[in-house]
Amino acid sequence: MTLTRSSRSPAARPGLARALTYTLVTALALAVVVPVGWVLLASLKQRGEFFGSPWTLPKGLHFSNYADAFVSAHLGQYFLTSVLVTALGLVFVLAVSVPAAYVIARYEFRGRRAVEIALLGGLFVNVNYIVVPIFLMLVDWDRSLLDVFPGGFFIDNPAVLSLVYAATSIPFTIYLLTAYFRSIPVEYEEAAAVDGASRFRIMVTIMLPMARPAVTTVILFNFLAYWNDFIISLTLLPGEGKTLQVGLLNLFTAQKAAADYGRLYAGMVIVIVPVLIVYAVIQRRLIEGMASGGVKG
Repeated sequence: MTLTRSSRSPAARPGLARALTYTLVTALALAVVVPVGWVLLASLKQRGEFFGSPWTLPKGLHFSNYADAFVSAHLGQYFLTSVLVTALGLVFVLAVSVPAAYVIARYEFRGRRAVEIALLGGLFVNVNYIVVPIFLMLVDWDRSLLDVFPGGFFIDNPAVLSLVYAATSIPFTIYLLTAYFRSIPVEYEEAAAVDGASRFRIMVTIMLPMARPAVTTVILFNFLAYWNDFIISLTLLPGEGKTLQVGLLNLFTAQKAAADYGRLYAGMVIVIVPVLIVYAVIQRRLIEGMASGGVKG
């Protein structure tokens, strides 16, 4: 009898582990889906429907809440600003990080180890802690250019905000891309060099396509960081050209006093939907990049 129990025990353990895994994954999925679904339903309700049970379904599809949020609350303008800032930030960070990561991964030069250590140190710097020094530095630069730009140039400039985003995310981006470039066999580059390809052409036509999973990963992580940022955009864009996150806070303050929660939740959906779309588009390559990093790294 003892032998029978011991022989069945190993077979039962995988089933129990699988059941616990499914239970945990289901709980995590519900923890994400239920709030998002609730916000989506709340964004379609009229003002009077919020005074009853919050879990009741909307009596009608009041898409006018989205029109009011876009036009009356200026979320459309803030949305375009966030798209511009995020797109420019991604262009800036990739334009700098891809060549830098390739050089660090493949070239031997004096001081390379020091550069790598400095980039690793940058991973531990929380950008929210250095917002004030960045702001004061940009204010000083505006003062020095007061004769040329009386209205200021560095503060309240979406392009400058994009540069700040890119600069603060360069250490993480270079670190991830460098590790992936090093995992690619050097024979591909040697074969291309024999055919007469330059280093730049090798990087663009061979290494970059092979590193597409890693590039997709850094695009997603940086997109989330730029799109969801609040502290930096609030500090560096104090004027009317706010990003969507800051505009949503203003909408929350205004609609909380007016008790117009339908417009408020519509604004939340406007913030959430682009993130879901981007993730749905590139999730497969993101998983490939994470899996490749785990195997090759």
